[in-house]
Formats: sequence, structure tokens, C-alpha cells
Amino acid sequence: MADKIYIFGAHSRGRTLAEYLRSLYPDLVIEAFLYDNEEENPSVLDGVPVLPLKKSIFFHTENPVYIGTRGIYHESVTERLRNLGFMEIYPVTVELDLKLRNEYLSKYYENIGRVFMKIDGLNMDSVSLWEGRTKEEKLSEKSAGIYVARSVSDKPLRQDYELASYERALQVGAVLTEECIEKDILTDDTGEHISGRNKQFCELTGLYWVWKNAREDIVGLAHYRRHFILPDDWIERMLYHEIDVILPVPLYVAPSIEGNFKERHEAENWDHMMQYLQKKDPWMYMKANEFFRGNLYSPCNMLIARKRVLDELCQWLFPILFYVAECGGHKEDPYSNRYPGFIAERLITFFLEKNRNQYKLVYADKNFLPS
Repeated sequence: MADKIYIFGAHSRGRTLAEYLRSLYPDLVIEAFLYDNEEENPSVLDGVPVLPLKKSIFFHTENPVYIGTRGIYHESVTERLRNLGFMEIYPVTVELDLKLRNEYLSKYYENIGRVFMKIDGLNMDSVSLWEGRTKEEKLSEKSAGIYVARSVSDKPLRQDYELASYERALQVGAVLTEECIEKDILTDDTGEHISGRNKQFCELTGLYWVWKNAREDIVGLAHYRRHFILPDDWIERMLYHEIDVILPVPLYVAPSIEGNFKERHEAENWDHMMQYLQKKDPWMYMKANEFFRGNLYSPCNMLIARKRVLDELCQWLFPILFYVAECGGHKEDPYSNRYPGFIAERLITFFLEKNRNQYKLVYADKNFLPS
């Protein structure tokens, strides 16, 4: 790593990248955050100047630039940077982000005296769970299924993805359309469901369906473009080590979980959520305030859990989301209208962190399939 760098991107991804690099390379100097759009940008971010990419501004073009934006912009940004004379340009791909995130979290958890446990890092040495019985006997008693949320609005993937043997496609928002994605696909409009709320609740109508209708001992929720990266024997490892929950590797956001949400979404929706917690349980409200001042949460509403744990989570989670949706109502902008889903990402992480002495939790990486 060079002593001095630039970061292209002055919003959430750029700030996250800066935190990872500063933590991993304490002597690193970020000379500036760079941007080339007409969006409102701060003049200073975390003590570092924020500068537009203009020929009239002098840059140390011999220093590397890390691109902290969505991948769809990497090619055009790289061309702009090369035109200004930069030679060392490093787009932060999904793979590089994964590498930096894991290294950052390993160091972070070590510093606070906790262990950053991942499912693929668990060994399979003798554990009391298996004493007196063969692994095959114990495994034969358990069933597992990860439900993969799909919808009629999904964009085609650039490459085919074949579901793993433990994954089952689940069409969400099925009650809102007469179109069936594929023959004999599971749909979220059977049994007890909230399929009609899909435009606001997104993949959470799938989570609700799994809560009310799935019967496996271990259940999970993934997304047609986001799947857990798991070892082949993940079920065996989960049982072997008596794991209760697998969450995606956490994401760092700035300035805080609450602050990041309010910068990117309508703040009043967050306030409605906190109002509910304050009325329902003042102690939980206090704990939530503490947690949301932090910076780490597991995104995408993805999880794998023992069914009883998922039931307890959903029984707590959905009344909060229903209250928030009742207060916030319908938003004309489709993205803004998905606020219950964005809030749920933070709440799921909070619930499991609040109960971390009760549930044994590990993490897993996830992929991202471009469309």
C-alpha cells in the first residue's frame, strides 16, 4: 500500500472504503476524496478535502486512486482518471471489497475482545454434540432450506446461476401479478402471507412466508442476485458447532447506522421505528440507541437460522415494520417506498446482537451476481 492515496467517491461507499484502509494501514494518508458529478458533496469529509475532478486542480497523479462507487461506474471513472494523468487506478470490485471487509472485521473484533467467526472457518474436530452417535445419524434428523426471493421485476443475470441443492426459488409479490416466473415455483401468496405488501416490503414478504409456512429445521432467505458463499458441509458445521444463526459479513457505514440511514432515506421513517421501540420497551429503546450509534450491520435481509430462532426474530420484527409502514404510508418514488425493507436490515442485526448471549452466531460471505 502506498503512503498517500486518493479515493474516488464522496458518499457511503467512499467513506466505508476509507475506514477499511485507515484501519488496516494506520500510516496511510488520504489526500482527497474525488467526485465528477453535479450531486451535492461536502467540502470536507472526515477531515479530508473533497475535490471535483477538474484539470484546473493540481493532483499528485503519481499516487494511486481507489474507486469507491458502484461497479457500473468503474469503467467511465477509470477513463476520466487516466485522462487526468493518473496511472495507478484500483476499482473496488466485489472481490476487493470482500477482502478488505473481512480483514477489517478480523482486526476490529480482536480490538474489542471478541472473535470474528465465519462458517467456513469452523473446524470439524470432535465436539460433544456427536458423542455416542455418528454424524450421519445426527444429520438425518435435520432438514434445511434456503429460500431465494425472486420476482417478475428481476433483471436478467449476465450469467446463469444454478441453485444449490439446499436452495429453493420463492416468487415474492406473487399475488400482485398473473405471471409465474417458472413452472411449479413456490409463491409467497399461499398459506398465511403478506404477498400484497411486496412493493414496500420487498423480499420480506418472502421472509414472512418462510416464518409462517416453512417446515424445515434450518431455514434461510437469500436473493436472486445475492447468495451465501457456504462450504459444502455447512449444515454439518452448523449442527456440529451448535450454531443458531448465519448472517452476512457485516458492513461498515458512516457516520453511524442511524446517520447513514437518515442520509440515504427519509429520516421520519427511522423516527417512527424508534417511537415504536420507546413505547413498547424503554430498555430495548435504550439498547437500540446505543447500537445504532455504531457502524456495523449485516445488509440485504439475508440470514440462515434454526427455525425456532427465525420465528422469534419475525415475531419481534414484523409488528415494528407494520407500525412503521402505517405511519409512513405509501411513497410515490418506488425506491423510497421500500423503506420497511431498509429498516429491517438494521433491525435484524440489532435483534441478533441484543441476543448474542442467547444465540450462537457466525458469518458468511455473500456473492453479487451482476444483471
